[in-house]
Parts: sequence; C-alpha cells; structure tokens
Amino acid sequence: MKALILAAGVGARLFGGDDKASPKSLLRFAGKSLMARHIENLVSVGVDEIGLVLGYHEEEIKAEIDIIGAADRVRLFHNPRFREGSVVSMWTARDLLKEGDDVLFMDADVLYDPTILDRMIAPSGMTSFPYNREFEAGDEPVKFMLQESRPVEFRKVPDKVSYDTVGEWVGFIRMTGEFAAAVADQARKYAVGGDVHAPYEDAVRDLLLNGAGGPAVGVDITGLPWIEIDFPEDIERAEKEILPALPA
Repeated sequence: MKALILAAGVGARLFGGDDKASPKSLLRFAGKSLMARHIENLVSVGVDEIGLVLGYHEEEIKAEIDIIGAADRVRLFHNPRFREGSVVSMWTARDLLKEGDDVLFMDADVLYDPTILDRMIAPSGMTSFPYNREFEAGDEPVKFMLQESRPVEFRKVPDKVSYDTVGEWVGFIRMTGEFAAAVADQARKYAVGGDVHAPYEDAVRDLLLNGAGGPAVGVDITGLPWIEIDFPEDIERAEKEILPALPA
C-alpha cells in the first residue's frame, strides 16, 4: 500500500496571509512535526512509499524529510499552482494515483490517534472514509453522510438528502486502486480547464454520488482523538486536549 499526503497549501486561515510562516505540516507538538508523525504512523501500518505534494515553502518540508531520515520512503510531487484549489494538488499526484495500488490518502494538517489508520485499513477491498459522529455543527466541518451504510453526501454544506448517519470527515481516505485512478481522472476535470479553485473534496464527492470508483464505506472513529488545524485556536486545542490523549 502507498500513501499520498497533500502539503502544498499556504495555510491562509491559520497564518492570515503571512507568506513567511512555515507550512502547517511543520507545526510541532511535543517537539515533533506533524509531517514526522504522519511518516511514523504510515510506516507503522506497512506503507512503503509515501507520495508528498509540495508547493508553498517546499524547501522547508524537504529539509524536514531529510532530518527525520525519510527521504528513501518519500516520492515528491511539485505543485507550482499551490495557490489554487487543492484539487490541483490531487491532480499533480496523478501518476501515483493511477498505478493500481491501494492509497492511504491524507491531509497534512491533522494531529490524530494512529488507531484511525488501523480502522481505515480493516475493510478489505473497500474505499473507506473515517468519520466522527460527535462534532460541532456549522458550515466548517466536511460532513460524511450515510443512508443504510451507503454514502449519500460529502461536503461542508450538504444538499437535502435522506440519511441515518452523519459525522465529520477526518480528512483521510483509504482508496482502492480503482477509486484512486478514478479520482485522478475526476480531478483533471477541475484542474485542467475547470474550476481550478475547487477543493479536492468536490472530485471525491462526484465519485461517491455517481458510484464510480467502486464501493465505499464509512468507518466510525468516534471517541478517538484527532483535530484538523485550520485556525489559531486549533493549535491551542491540539496542545491542551488532543496531544495528551494520544497513545505514548
């Protein structure tokens, strides 16, 4: 199994447009960067190749990869259009996505319990989406919605659909080779002549709603500690609540 981490963005909501700030994936908690934690966790679940899409201050992330001794595991993709939507970063890694392997896809700005990865990998031959049923309502969380275990919606502001389960999506996807190839093709429709400012979630949602890419399931990770770091207050919560709850 391979992994793909998107780490090209500028973190505008966190840093307020300060182009001197380091990338979010280099935020350190208990002395260890998010990037170092990702790589450590991925290796622990058997990932042998990690694709990394870089753009904003990419030289800093490359230096961190060298410092932690992971250069032999990492495959770099350069996104020169990193100020556009994250769907462009997804398209940038199309070669990895279309190689036929299962892909553990991850946002780079999440501090989390690695048990989440174990649960995602468990469903054999299925694309899986981890979700947390205990979340604060509003337009910020990406909602993953199911009806009788079938995904029916995936976006921040969902359409009106019938559902019996809803949770906040964690920012990770375990993709089968079929789904990974399909999402690369779908991302192209946005990144090449389409809505280049779209988030990659739009391309993923297209597949979920039209059934392309094969079957997909939700994985309930409610109760496990995690946080996506988008705003300054998220850093404080990560340090005070999430970090102490992580396994040693």
